[in-house]
Amino acid sequence: MADTIIASRPAPAWRLAIRHPRRKTLVAFGLLAPSLVLLALFTYWPIIQLTWQSLHGQQRVGGPQVYTGLKNFADLVADPAFRKALVNNLIYAFGTVLPSLVLALGFALALARSNRINTVLRSLFFLPVLLPLVAAASIFLFLFLPNVGLLDYYLAKLALSGPNWLGDPDVALWSIMVLTIWKNAGYYMLFFLAGLQAIPADANEAAILEGANPWQRLRYVTLPYLKPTIGFVLVIGLTNVVTQVDHVFVLTKGGPADATNLLLFYVYQQAVENYEPGRAAAGSLAMLGLLLALTAASLRTLERSFGEPES
Repeated sequence: MADTIIASRPAPAWRLAIRHPRRKTLVAFGLLAPSLVLLALFTYWPIIQLTWQSLHGQQRVGGPQVYTGLKNFADLVADPAFRKALVNNLIYAFGTVLPSLVLALGFALALARSNRINTVLRSLFFLPVLLPLVAAASIFLFLFLPNVGLLDYYLAKLALSGPNWLGDPDVALWSIMVLTIWKNAGYYMLFFLAGLQAIPADANEAAILEGANPWQRLRYVTLPYLKPTIGFVLVIGLTNVVTQVDHVFVLTKGGPADATNLLLFYVYQQAVENYEPGRAAAGSLAMLGLLLALTAASLRTLERSFGEPES
């Protein structure tokens, strides 16, 4: 019987090219190039422009840009409205992100099992997310209107009276925070549902066999496995509370007495209403710094709070 000789096919040229380490690096950079270009154009270049703008000002409206150094930042720190907006944003961040996260985690734990009732409830909890923020704010405007609003109507039925929900400086920011929590909790719930499904079944089974109660399983199994999800939700939540301001436009326009003025709305006022582009740019950089600081602090706290999952 004659021997059969099978000729080997040469490897494709592109495969031979990437076997060399240097060529492999070039191929990797080539694949990343479109993303890097977009990142440079729409992230880093705007930050550079913003920094340049924050160091310049105009002596008159429509006049040439003049280098002013750190004057815009000094004016920013000296402005009581900016300090009020900064404090408001800190209160708003901690008062909305953490409650939204806890509610979302609770919803996810309660609705983790797949059945018809849970599917309906998930849809109901997610429904506010589908509303544009302006539409959601309009709904809450009808809810919070003094005397004729839905909330005051039902309080009157109980022979009770409420404050001016959007007109009282001590209450207005908390009213807006309720809207934010209602709007975001269902969105964060989806991430926690996905995170719960990724937890290995044998991890919980092992904890049950070892006699762990539900709280211990949550603390030592579920939360450590959900740590990446919690970190992601924290970043998304903090970004939202710094960059979303549509509801402030609809409900209070920063009032009363700057009680609901947030940093992004302050930047808008400086750029559009007061035509102070330099101060607006400085405020934007301060807002970016606040976002980075809050995110870093949150992730550091998360890292210290939950260790690795119990094996």
